[in-house]
Amino acid sequence: MLIPKGKLIAIGGNEDKGSENEPDYIQRNNLNFFNLQILGKFKKELGKEDPRIEVISSASKIPYEIGEIYHEAFTKLGCTNVESMHIKNPEDAQKTEFIERIKQADGVLFTGGNQLRLSTIYGESEILNILKRRYLEEESFIIAGTSAGAMAMSDTMIYRGSSAESLLKGEVKVTNGLGLINNVVIDTHFVTRGRFGRLAQAVATNPLLIGVGLADDTGVIISGGNNLEAIGSGLVIIVDGFEMMHTNITEIREGSPIAIENLIVHVMARGNHYDLSKRKFEAKSLAPSASEIEKEINYKKQHNSNNNGHTGENPASEH
Repeated sequence: MLIPKGKLIAIGGNEDKGSENEPDYIQRNNLNFFNLQILGKFKKELGKEDPRIEVISSASKIPYEIGEIYHEAFTKLGCTNVESMHIKNPEDAQKTEFIERIKQADGVLFTGGNQLRLSTIYGESEILNILKRRYLEEESFIIAGTSAGAMAMSDTMIYRGSSAESLLKGEVKVTNGLGLINNVVIDTHFVTRGRFGRLAQAVATNPLLIGVGLADDTGVIISGGNNLEAIGSGLVIIVDGFEMMHTNITEIREGSPIAIENLIVHVMARGNHYDLSKRKFEAKSLAPSASEIEKEINYKKQHNSNNNGHTGENPASEH
């Protein structure tokens, strides 16, 4: 199997966009300051002072509004070359205009919304072919996805499953995703929406898969198609069913409770790593230094002063 030279960044949703001005916002929401957050990390990984970024908002019901919010967020990070691609259907995804823009972009970000829209629109598209080729061949190329955009990255994609009934057989539905990474299934808003059960069922029915649960304002950088590094302010949950000893899932009726023995779970925080091929947790940590903290406090104070009276919007993703 070819080792990708590019990187993926999967984000759990509701990433800090530097748009909230309440003094205790950071403490209440466990955010590690704007420049330490995920969008800043995305820019840094691109390796350019002013990278060309394409925001793809196809998954959202409000694509134009979402595009503007991300444009504003990246502008705060000093990015002036950010555009939104409002691709509504598979026909749009074949248009030369959009294909050429994908060829020229340094990085691409899929926003949240409905992941089925992404797999339906891009599943057989030239845009997806170009994204895969560039991801495989170009070291500096990055594909990011938040919420639905993250869930659609893998070859197996969860598209339905309520939190309350997710450990009942048949309540979790999966289909083919975009196939940027194999043998992984990703779930988002993992802590706030109580989604452990549906990731556990997805892994129990596909034990070769590794489940990756991403909390809000949290993500993973995937390097070499194999190494996961946790970033952001929350937790990354790894669910591994490879050593599962027993499950009743093949014996029970639809709607019955599922039993799973020896499901392995890891909890990762910022700076921790996980090797997908070895199924191994690496307990590194990456706490911000005192100088980083002081710098970010000063930045936040200045940012709040410049935007006094304005309350930004953090759109809630559907999935």
